[in-house]
Amino acid sequence: MMQPRMILIDVDGTLVDSVPDLAYCVDAMMSRLGRPPHGETAVRNWVGNGVERLVRRSLIGQLEGEPEAVDFERAYPIFLELYRDNTSQRSCLYPGIREGLNWLKSNSYRLGCVTNKAAQFTEPLLRDLGVREEFEIVISGDSLPRNKPDPLPLLHAAAHFGVKPAEALMIGDSVSDVKAARAAGFHIFCMSYGYNHGQDIRDFHPDAVMDSLVEVQGLLEGSA
Repeated sequence: MMQPRMILIDVDGTLVDSVPDLAYCVDAMMSRLGRPPHGETAVRNWVGNGVERLVRRSLIGQLEGEPEAVDFERAYPIFLELYRDNTSQRSCLYPGIREGLNWLKSNSYRLGCVTNKAAQFTEPLLRDLGVREEFEIVISGDSLPRNKPDPLPLLHAAAHFGVKPAEALMIGDSVSDVKAARAAGFHIFCMSYGYNHGQDIRDFHPDAVMDSLVEVQGLLEGSA
């Protein structure tokens, strides 16, 4: 691939392991509803499509399907209240993220962030973990009419930077990121450790798979 003029990076499962906070909020919500908790292992397989979808999955205890509307209408405000107070209490950057971001910035790569997480949670999370200033633009799940896997957020970022899609790279962790990147005409690298509902991201054929963001240096230097 050619050297990217812009790199977009996903949040949950790519930069940040946010499952500990999300699982805490899911189980606290379930407790308030008089239901048994799910635990972190189950919640880890349900993350990746925004908190609304996470709440729906939590109510039915599985990845696919829909809860009763009245159950969701009761549960969702409870979850939002909990998550506002627990956005970054237990979440952490994955190993190698700071080093990888430092290398990208020191080599003058222009960075943006694209996530399906709502802005009210994304901005505080990035600030609290000390990485918000690394990104020239942050596109959250409610910033635009459509989010990933639709290509709109990626194309919006490319227009912001004045970059052609073929000159852009997306770094994510899920099939949603792969689909969005392919539809937008971006290159796509994926992290091996992220949230992809228990599926191996290699099965979806990204351009490269990394175990740590520090590996981006070798991939980009190798393509120079």
